[in-house]
Amino acid sequence: MKTTPPILALFLLAVLPLFSSCTSTHKKADVTVNTVIKSSRKNVSAKVAPTTSKTDDLDEYAVTKVSDPLEGLNRATFKLNDGMYTYIFRPISKGYEFILPKALRRGVDNAFENVKYPVRVVNCVLQGKMKRAGLETEKFAVNTVAGVGGLFRVSDKIASIADLPAEDTGLTFAKWGIGHGAYVVIPFLGPSSLRDGVGLIGDYALNPVNWGVFWKGKHDWTKIPPSANTLRVLPSQLAAYDAAAKDSVDPYLSVRSAYVQNRAAAEKK
Repeated sequence: MKTTPPILALFLLAVLPLFSSCTSTHKKADVTVNTVIKSSRKNVSAKVAPTTSKTDDLDEYAVTKVSDPLEGLNRATFKLNDGMYTYIFRPISKGYEFILPKALRRGVDNAFENVKYPVRVVNCVLQGKMKRAGLETEKFAVNTVAGVGGLFRVSDKIASIADLPAEDTGLTFAKWGIGHGAYVVIPFLGPSSLRDGVGLIGDYALNPVNWGVFWKGKHDWTKIPPSANTLRVLPSQLAAYDAAAKDSVDPYLSVRSAYVQNRAAAEKK
């Protein structure tokens, strides 16, 4: 006999699966952390010292320009998200890390990233990157078969497929010449843009992890994969966010800059 889950649990099940669409791997999170820290240092330097010749050395860390006509609303949403991260997501993340050893968490990450193959290969094809689509297929096959369903990244030992750049619908739009549009902070999800926000819909639909929520079955287990997918990315997401909040004079500007810079770097790969 089914039991009715708490209202909060239902809310998280509805919202959290989208959260994972804004990230990919721990490696990407590390890049975000480094970018945020660099941007933060630039912000601090600008506050305490006048313009000198040394400023040229920091040009690579300059805040990336982006249209932000909704900054007032975005800042309010940013503050709301900060509260959600602190009082809901962080305790959940800490519990996850406490219960699951690091090795098991790595295996979970590998499996969920492996199953996102349709997101990567479809967007490679849409961008005309047929060779990379072939490499993505090879990587998926190797990790699925030799890596026990993707639990182990056997592909890391094969040079040609060890470090393939991430692909998503937002990057496909960029390849087609569509600009970011306005910068937006999405409730619970964090930094995005009009272009990438629409792209998240495509990523969500292409990710097999989310297909279960559309099944007209009678079993609650169909809701488990999306929630588990969200849970496993929380530690890396919060680590990147903490870097901005801790080291920056204005966390909002640092997170915005890090987001735009990371997306710009991804477009070039």
